[in-house]
Amino acid sequence: MPAISFQSVSKVYASTGKHAPPPFKALDDVSFDIEEGEFFGLLGPNGAGKTTLISILAGLARASGGRVLVHGYDVQKDFVAARRHLGIVPQELVFDPFFTVREALRFQAGYFGLRHSDDWIDELLDGLGLSDKAGANMRQLSGGMKRRVLVGLALVHKPPVIVLDEPTAGVDVELRQTLWQFISNLSRRGHTVLLTTHYLEEAEALCQRIAMLKLGRVIALDRTSALLAKAAAKVLHFKTDDALPPALAAQARVTGRIVELPAPMAAEVEHHLAALREAGVRIEDLEIRKADLEDVFIQLMSGPAPAAVPALEHAQ
Repeated sequence: MPAISFQSVSKVYASTGKHAPPPFKALDDVSFDIEEGEFFGLLGPNGAGKTTLISILAGLARASGGRVLVHGYDVQKDFVAARRHLGIVPQELVFDPFFTVREALRFQAGYFGLRHSDDWIDELLDGLGLSDKAGANMRQLSGGMKRRVLVGLALVHKPPVIVLDEPTAGVDVELRQTLWQFISNLSRRGHTVLLTTHYLEEAEALCQRIAMLKLGRVIALDRTSALLAKAAAKVLHFKTDDALPPALAAQARVTGRIVELPAPMAAEVEHHLAALREAGVRIEDLEIRKADLEDVFIQLMSGPAPAAVPALEHAQ
């Protein structure tokens, strides 16, 4: 039985009023399974439908069509059972300002009927680097510390399925490392993890399998290694302060002074370098590297809208 099953999920937001725009389809027949114990990535640009899909999974929104199961429980018909199997770390910082960290965790455990949970709460506090903040009021915490508490609140009832919605957005390097070490340990214990993130290096390092959404449709669904194998084999990476010739600028990925050009064959590396010399472009820190998940993502998202991946495709 899959840990999570999205079955032909659609979501349409209807408009009202005389001059209202046409209905907006946020999700269009989304279907895939996430197996027990899998570390799964859900990627896509803003507006792709990730948050809508997570909201339906969490029971915060109702699908217009299809259904979602968590360990076999329908998130609409069997909400209580489905929610007990699910721990969700939201993207927004939501907290109760009247409780200390330990009190917040105790109350959250109580919502699920758990008593005498202090040993597990202590383990959470220690694993998330919050032991010295256990008695602090939530209002006194920094943004990064509040995000650690949100992770603890999602895990306090020991759910077998963990959903992380942009968990490291705007946090420091130390928190990232602490969080991923803790979540990776849970994954090794058999917990299922669903991650949405804009930090593609995180998804590449952590996720065994990845689905990519574009305009509410699944356009890629495969093992991370298989997605990387489909990308251009090599990328020419360098820094420059000069403008690129138009032919190269059209295919380059530029971030500040950093330029990256696809170069799957050695002949293309030579062609790029010759064009740069001819245009008088001065370059620094030249290297040739393998394509990464960001290259795959940009290639898929910048191309024409492809047909959706076949329903319930699995890449074992």
